[in-house]
Amino acid sequence: MNYILGRWQNKTITRSRQERRVLLLAGPRQCGKTTLVRQLESSKVEYRTLDDGTLQALAESDPMGFIQHDKEMMIIDEVQRALPLLPAIKKVVDEKNRPGQFLLTGSANIQTMPDVRESLAGRISKIRLRTLTEGEIVGSEPGFLDSCFSGEFRGSSKKYSRDDIIQSALRGGFPETLDFGPLARSRWHRDYIATLLSRDLMDIVRIHRQKKMGDLVKILSAWSSKLMNITRIGTGLGITRPTLESYINALEALYIIEHVDPWVQIDYARVGKQKKLFMTDSGLMSSILGFREERIRLDPDQAGKLVETFAYNELAAQVDLSGGEYSLYHYRDREKREIDLIVERDDGALLGIEIKSAATITGNDFKHLRWFKENIADDRSFTGIVLYAGEHAGSFGDGLWAVPFSDIWRK
Repeated sequence: MNYILGRWQNKTITRSRQERRVLLLAGPRQCGKTTLVRQLESSKVEYRTLDDGTLQALAESDPMGFIQHDKEMMIIDEVQRALPLLPAIKKVVDEKNRPGQFLLTGSANIQTMPDVRESLAGRISKIRLRTLTEGEIVGSEPGFLDSCFSGEFRGSSKKYSRDDIIQSALRGGFPETLDFGPLARSRWHRDYIATLLSRDLMDIVRIHRQKKMGDLVKILSAWSSKLMNITRIGTGLGITRPTLESYINALEALYIIEHVDPWVQIDYARVGKQKKLFMTDSGLMSSILGFREERIRLDPDQAGKLVETFAYNELAAQVDLSGGEYSLYHYRDREKREIDLIVERDDGALLGIEIKSAATITGNDFKHLRWFKENIADDRSFTGIVLYAGEHAGSFGDGLWAVPFSDIWRK
């Protein structure tokens, strides 16, 4: 199958090339970065990949010589493998203030590394590429958040059953695995994690206890969609808290996990401050945890974790595309009132999102959204939705809506 032309970040790259001197396309290994940037190859574009050992050695031994080119743009793939290139690129783009000179890709978040954090400050535009969304796979446009804020819920022309949602979530979005069966996909995911831990991890941090890191990946997979609790996560691992935190940061830098900050923009003293953890691909999480479709259908806890992780990644991809118009949070207070995700628009308007794996919902599923609207949102515009695995969109009164998952990627 061809899932290349439908990548939503294509338009962002095209626009940013006209505005910024250096672009960084960042995301997990095998999410499609190389495939996407190689579409830009032409007689006016130089492409080099640092997965080639010889080119990596050349880049490290003579950074300034490596980046010299007479084309409109140079693409450097997997730039985290030769970080000495960054000061050289800084020098070149400072001398020649022209947009679109370099497009870098990275399977590690180089901007979190102390040695390079300041290298290209103000000169680089970071573009996040995630694994494929369901919307990209079916060829839809990313307009769901806009429709939520405008209160336009028309429903999708193609209905997705609860089983359809579960199957899509189990599959995940790594391009290479889309046509695999469950067993082949699970083997691919396990090999993927093993390669990351034995190779890519060494690009960003020196890990001396690789077995512990493998155990931690499985533990964090089980924590996806939960509030982070470092003490409980580390129980049984036998490593110090500073080491555990450095391992978690490394996995986040590799785009295997990420966190969502709490929404705390209010004086209400009982708002929680914990971050929420997510795996960045629901299929990868499923393989690590050994999820099986026949079990998930009957296990509400597994189904809830799977569907919330899947929905999070679908929505986060659309937030990424907004260019800062939308920011993503979660809400939980000490009375355990919880809203799975909150999207804040740059004008202060709020969207509360509850995620349910069930095919039916009731008014009780809106109780925390309703409380938030009446007690916290104050004079802000607030819309609350419950995403669920049913077919019908409809109002539950006063800006509260039931919305099928398929609306996220409706055509």
